[in-house]
Amino acid sequence: MASPTLSMWLAGASDAPAIAALVESAYRGDESRRGWTTEAELFPDSRTNVQEIAGLLADPDARFVLAHDGAELVGCAMIRNEQGTGYFGMFAVKPKLQGAGLGKQLLTFAEEQARTLWNCREMAMTVVSIRAELIAFYERRGYRQTATKPFPFDKEPGARRKDFHFLVLTKPLV
Repeated sequence: MASPTLSMWLAGASDAPAIAALVESAYRGDESRRGWTTEAELFPDSRTNVQEIAGLLADPDARFVLAHDGAELVGCAMIRNEQGTGYFGMFAVKPKLQGAGLGKQLLTFAEEQARTLWNCREMAMTVVSIRAELIAFYERRGYRQTATKPFPFDKEPGARRKDFHFLVLTKPLV
């Protein structure tokens, strides 16, 4: 169960370093191996950096939603308005807290923000096709596979496998 002190809000420019560190800890490196969202076995390189996060925070069509337990950043996700469809990405929960329900709350908050900020009637995301457990998590929350896309291996030249693609998952927000 998530902490009763959990609070959520939209990020500001000064949050970029903390967001980048949280995303890295959830997806890559040794700390990520404590959680179930790790991509460390697939990709040896960094997932993001402060400059990328700062650029997204400066984009008027993108926001980061944050979850704090007291003063500690414990979860985040990027939402973006893509011509009236919300896009959900860079979803990260502190590895030691994964599986406690915080991600479900954060996903719901992100969906509400996409509706409120941009009147989005649908949320979309891309998920690596070989991540069955992650896909099942989203399906339990109402997302369905609607398309496939090639994985951009040119942006991940160190990928340890090349036998996957992206699944596009979408959910109505009405």
